[in-house]
Amino acid sequence: MASGGISVASLWTEVNRCGQNGDFTRALKAVTKIVQDNREDVTALHCKLVCLVQNGSFKEALNVMNTHSKLLGGDVVFEKAYCEYRLNRVESALKTIESAPEQTDKLKELYGQVLYRMERYDDCKSVYTDLIRNSQDEYEEERKTNLSAVVASMSQWEEAPLEDLGLPESTYELCYNAACALIGQGQLTEALGKLQEAEELCRVSLAEDSDVTEEDIESELAVIHSQMAYVMQLQGRTDEALQLYNQVIKLKPSDVGLLAVTANNIITINKDQNVFDSKKKVKLTNAEGVEYKLAKKQLQAIDFNKSLLAMYTNQAEQCRKLSSSLQAQNPGHPRPVLIQVAQRCREKQHSRAIELLQQFSDQHPESASGIKLTMAQLYLIQGHVTKACDVLRSIEEFKHKSGMISALVTMYSHEEDIDSAIEVFKQGIEHYQSEQSGSTAHLALVREAANFKLKYGRKKEAISDLEQLWRQNTKDIHTLAQLISAYSLVDTDKAKSLSKHLPSAETMALNVDVDELENSHGANYVRKKAAKVIGENLPKEQSQGDIKKKKKKKKGKLPKNCDLSATPDMERWLPMRERTYYRGKKKGKKKDTIGKGTQGATAGASAELDASKTASSPPTSPRPGSASGSSTAPASNVVPPRQQKPAAPGATRKKVPQKKKKGGKGGW
Repeated sequence: MASGGISVASLWTEVNRCGQNGDFTRALKAVTKIVQDNREDVTALHCKLVCLVQNGSFKEALNVMNTHSKLLGGDVVFEKAYCEYRLNRVESALKTIESAPEQTDKLKELYGQVLYRMERYDDCKSVYTDLIRNSQDEYEEERKTNLSAVVASMSQWEEAPLEDLGLPESTYELCYNAACALIGQGQLTEALGKLQEAEELCRVSLAEDSDVTEEDIESELAVIHSQMAYVMQLQGRTDEALQLYNQVIKLKPSDVGLLAVTANNIITINKDQNVFDSKKKVKLTNAEGVEYKLAKKQLQAIDFNKSLLAMYTNQAEQCRKLSSSLQAQNPGHPRPVLIQVAQRCREKQHSRAIELLQQFSDQHPESASGIKLTMAQLYLIQGHVTKACDVLRSIEEFKHKSGMISALVTMYSHEEDIDSAIEVFKQGIEHYQSEQSGSTAHLALVREAANFKLKYGRKKEAISDLEQLWRQNTKDIHTLAQLISAYSLVDTDKAKSLSKHLPSAETMALNVDVDELENSHGANYVRKKAAKVIGENLPKEQSQGDIKKKKKKKKGKLPKNCDLSATPDMERWLPMRERTYYRGKKKGKKKDTIGKGTQGATAGASAELDASKTASSPPTSPRPGSASGSSTAPASNVVPPRQQKPAAPGATRKKVPQKKKKGGKGGW
């Protein structure tokens, strides 16, 4: 009898019944009572472990195994390794599996899962290949699915070439993994087609189950849609990709890894735009358990984008913190250093940025090529062209590339350092002479070096290059002419001997009819010939190019009242003020200005209106109707313009004699 008055047999019956029904919670209660009654019952302890594992209580299951390790021994190796695997203790799980006395099929299955999580894809592939070859049961399709996932991961993360293992594509999981393998090889169009096939297979297979709803189907398709969006993003179809990504986010799938990858890809599309949306999406990448769902390269990409987002949002300290953490995790990777340099440049600290680049270049020379290119760019921004050239010449990987030689020669020419530019050409020619002698790239470089030296008057130095080019092609007259010109400054005898190889003037002359060319429609100059009078042989119509008609000049019109007998004024074309006889306008006589000025007033000046004759009185402001601002006496004898009568036709107006203005200056 067990404690509580219940027989052990009835408890075992309850455990068996609950186990068959899948009710492991009630089974656990019953088996716990059995263990309490008999702590050395190995079967009861084993059943308790199974119930705990089925309920997800992995920590408690491990405690039971550690407590009763002597009783259980090696019988629970699989359960222990599985609990450690589910608790993300991958290293411990690997040790447990490798210490097992016998490698059973279920241990091999778990071993393959552990190796996959540790990204040891080659070993994982060997395990699954062996399992598929040596076992035949209902789990064969699952093993093939796992093997296809391993192949896809090797293609994506290790850039390994695809290997045809004869795996079918009968299920949507197998088809999806095949698409991922194609993405790793850069075959994006084929991969998109495979993903569309996987989507169709998924809909068909899930539609057969009556218990599956449309929401369940969309949730299952979320990973396929996210991968399709990734392919579209790589193809440059960012609008379509963004739409699919947002659809996946709205579904709120339970897979935190899928959410994190989708949110990260949206951030990469936004870049430095729509920063508010990116700050919301970046929270999805910080979900618990993400680090156990994604590969190391995926996690690095997410952290890299986080630091870039911090830089774009002007969070300098946060950016430095994230990039420093990335550098600590990947000491030889240049990206974290480049982020720090970019942040320093945004803060106008170019000198500090160059120090960081130089430090990384010294510590990791194997991956310093990109770093040195960035350093050279920063030197150019600061105007230190010579330093930039020195950095570029120190990159052994690109030192003799055509583009690098061209850039160095251009910069040295800008600095008027012709000797250094010629030295760059010399080193490049020597490299190609030893590696690719006589190749197109080699001869092109020699040609450019010769032209450069001739351009800057270094004909003596260009002789060796020109000789090399001429030896390669003795029919090249242009090179021969350049060579003769260069030798004429150094060795005239050599120039004369080489000139014998020039073709004769007759062979170089072009068979062109000069007269016909000059008389053609396209000729700018036409040489006129005396017309031959042959009578009827004279052509009736002549082309427009033969004779140019002169336009008749029209007779100029003479001005009216022009006296042709009088001598014309030689200065008539000059303005009046510039003529020698101009004496200026006559002063003293002023015309009547009736109708000008303010209404009801005239501009006739008199001594009475002279401001200099007024009595000393304080100045007053001008009033409406007054002719000047300081007049004090009314003009009673002046008739306003409105009251004046018009003169009769033909009559002449009497001129009113005006008094001469007395006084001096200073009137208003």
